[in-house]
Amino acid sequence: MRRDSLFYQLFAQLPQTLFDLLGIDTPQGYRFDSVELKQTAFRIDGVFVPPDPSGTVYFCEVQFQRDTTFYERFFAEIFLYLRLYRHTFSDWQAVVIYPHRQVEQVSFEPYEVLVNSHRLRRVYLNELGSLEALPLSLALMQLMVVPEAEMPTAARLLAERTRTEAVPRPEVIMELITTIVLYKFTELSREEVLRMLGFTTEELKRTRFYRDVYAEAREEVYAEVREEVLQQGLQQGETLVVLRQLRRRFGDLPTSLEERIRQLSPPQIEALAEALLDFTALEEVFAWLERSS
Repeated sequence: MRRDSLFYQLFAQLPQTLFDLLGIDTPQGYRFDSVELKQTAFRIDGVFVPPDPSGTVYFCEVQFQRDTTFYERFFAEIFLYLRLYRHTFSDWQAVVIYPHRQVEQVSFEPYEVLVNSHRLRRVYLNELGSLEALPLSLALMQLMVVPEAEMPTAARLLAERTRTEAVPRPEVIMELITTIVLYKFTELSREEVLRMLGFTTEELKRTRFYRDVYAEAREEVYAEVREEVLQQGLQQGETLVVLRQLRRRFGDLPTSLEERIRQLSPPQIEALAEALLDFTALEEVFAWLERSS
């Protein structure tokens, strides 16, 4: 996943992020969009469209690599948009987000007047301040440029803030934190990232990810054993699902273990089907059976 995709998700889910950057109260009714200017195949990554023509339209661009002609392209896109959609706004402002100053284009001519005007706000993520002091929306943005060695600690801090602070849509913020960490640590699974963020088993079970994975696993195994389910009945089918999942995770099962599972009641089979997603070793299955007997 590219970084501009992460920023798109952030702005789409939490549009107040732009206004937090600008240090102004979030106006109501703004719509975030990515606009393609078809006549030239130009695309503006982020456009915050006002709810009525008396408002200000905001253009937002994320630039993580040096481009010696960036401002030429950016202002060309902006002025083409202004020409095409002049009836939808009364004023405009542009924001460019950089990871640090070293990425910015060095020479601004002949756009120096625009670059240094009130029309353009340049943001350098590494200069925003500490994660503890920033609004969560801006802290999420800064998390994208945190060094890899500091990422686990920083991500856990933001996860804890999400749990303890009165924030709107905490589930969206937690999902964004997880996605950012996954972008940095591609070898980790989403479950491993959630555990790294400090989720307990019970909290993990309440996440959309856990529910989706559980439903997907059940559906996949059901598809493989559907004919057996039809032949042997629903109760036996549930048992087959559980046994198939256990074999996938731990290989061949002892005969004695299979027999004990086949003797479980329907409520016990259902409970085992949910519990087995937490098991990391076959011994935990035996321990669960002992507790449930």
